[in-house]
Amino acid sequence: MQHGLALPNGGICGDARVLAELGCLGEVAGWDGVFVEDYIVHQSDGAVPTCDPWIALAAIAVGTKHIRLGTSVTPLSRRRPWKVAREAVALDQLSNGRFMLGVGSGDAGEAGFSRVNEVKEAKERAKMLDEALDVILGLWSGEPFSFQGHYFQVHEMTFLPAPVQKPRIPIIVGGGWPLKGPSLRAARYDGCCLYKQHEPGELGDWTPDEVRELKSFMESHRSKEQSANSYEIMLGGRKRADDWEQDRTLIKALFEAGITWWVEYVPAGELEAMRESVKRGPLRVE
Repeated sequence: MQHGLALPNGGICGDARVLAELGCLGEVAGWDGVFVEDYIVHQSDGAVPTCDPWIALAAIAVGTKHIRLGTSVTPLSRRRPWKVAREAVALDQLSNGRFMLGVGSGDAGEAGFSRVNEVKEAKERAKMLDEALDVILGLWSGEPFSFQGHYFQVHEMTFLPAPVQKPRIPIIVGGGWPLKGPSLRAARYDGCCLYKQHEPGELGDWTPDEVRELKSFMESHRSKEQSANSYEIMLGGRKRADDWEQDRTLIKALFEAGITWWVEYVPAGELEAMRESVKRGPLRVE
């Protein structure tokens, strides 16, 4: 039963020093993980200050000892996979094996796609994501690796050092549930941070029945070898409700249904208010 802290990489958190401070406060306050958004321009909202999450996570890694670290999520369709592979291993070293790589295909409406001529078509971005993951896994093996894909090619290369974590850095897959592509992709890796694919205007938390359905889907689409390893189901991604006890009851029910992480988002705002939101710690349940 793990509790994650999700932080924006824009607004007041457009400064890596602020994210480093909040991440370190998170460890002291008892959070189990801190996960940082990966936007080029935060929420695509004009000229909002925005921080590179990888730089911020490096600072958090140096300033902490126990808390897990990750991106939520990195759109691999606008990244070179060999560069991500190298950055991820560096973070894994700095944190002594605490890094988790969150990935997705990205939102074509984000400025990091729409204003810099990146690929916008959803199916093409999904294909790029799958190729990028194949490349990253191959490079992380530490063995001679070659790859010939439609989007990415690697002529034989041995990528050292290998990750600190064995057999490798965990990969957590984001996307919309129950969309087939993201859901099947998530089943192939180490965990999911899927969001419910709402109808327009529809809002709401996951229910225990929906979590059980999600867990059953993942179990039924994982191989025997994959099923021998633990699988993370990370849900939440919103700020804490005004009624803490109502949230605590929900979190307990979702943990009992099968989630392994509840991730609470602290939106960008006044720095002191954000500090207090982090310092109050997670909503632990019995």
